[in-house]
Amino acid sequence: MTAWTEAALSFSPRRVAAMMLRYWYLLRSSWPRLLDLVYWPTVQMLTWGFLQYYIATNAGFFARAGGTFIGAVLLWDILFRGQLGFSISFLEEMWSRNIGNLMMSPLRPLEFIAALMVMSVVRLSVGAVPVTLLAIAFFGFNLYALGLALVAFFFNLMLTSWAIGIFVSGLILRNGMGAENFAWSIMFLFMPLACVYYPVATLPAWLQPLAWLLPPTYVFEGMRALLINKVFRSDLMLDALGLNAVLLAAGVLAFLALVRSARRNGSLMQTGE
Repeated sequence: MTAWTEAALSFSPRRVAAMMLRYWYLLRSSWPRLLDLVYWPTVQMLTWGFLQYYIATNAGFFARAGGTFIGAVLLWDILFRGQLGFSISFLEEMWSRNIGNLMMSPLRPLEFIAALMVMSVVRLSVGAVPVTLLAIAFFGFNLYALGLALVAFFFNLMLTSWAIGIFVSGLILRNGMGAENFAWSIMFLFMPLACVYYPVATLPAWLQPLAWLLPPTYVFEGMRALLINKVFRSDLMLDALGLNAVLLAAGVLAFLALVRSARRNGSLMQTGE
């Protein structure tokens, strides 16, 4: 029986639920944490929403492409906040110097990852749902009107955010809080190539193949195709799903390898800079 088989057979939903309950209590007991989940998405949505309103009233193309900026902002926030929600829940353990206790408990690394995934969705929902309602009230842009396409967009973006969040958590676990900055900044490294606010064709020809290696690129291209041309590109979503499967598997393998390295080097109890 392989280590992977043993891990799968010993996976405990009760331990996952216990970790989720811990993070929920932390979130519920702190109004600054709750405010932070809503504040930045609201600021971004209003800023870009008013910019789009100005452009839409002064340019024919953007009048036809109504909603592309606001849609891009909201989808980008799913990607960014999904990764940040995963990483912050992990950082709660680092900040409280509790990670060593968890790693010595019966909690399995895959169970830990599963709990962080669920909590990233919870944290994202707390912040994103009010903002999507404000987008309807202020600008008449209804993200939920995208229907099943929104499900495909959301699922692919969450898979990407989890993959990156898992990898970043492993880096912090292995290298200590000196690597914390990756949790806040790494997603912005992908922003230019993910083509959040403009099509891939805008990039130089030599950069376009690199852009197509990133799953979010397919999501934002699909969003523009739906809003501008009224066409749902299922081929783009399937391509994104395939890339996400590879990215997520690589993230999990990297996390497990970094956990083993941290144990060998004794860095689990050294959570300083």
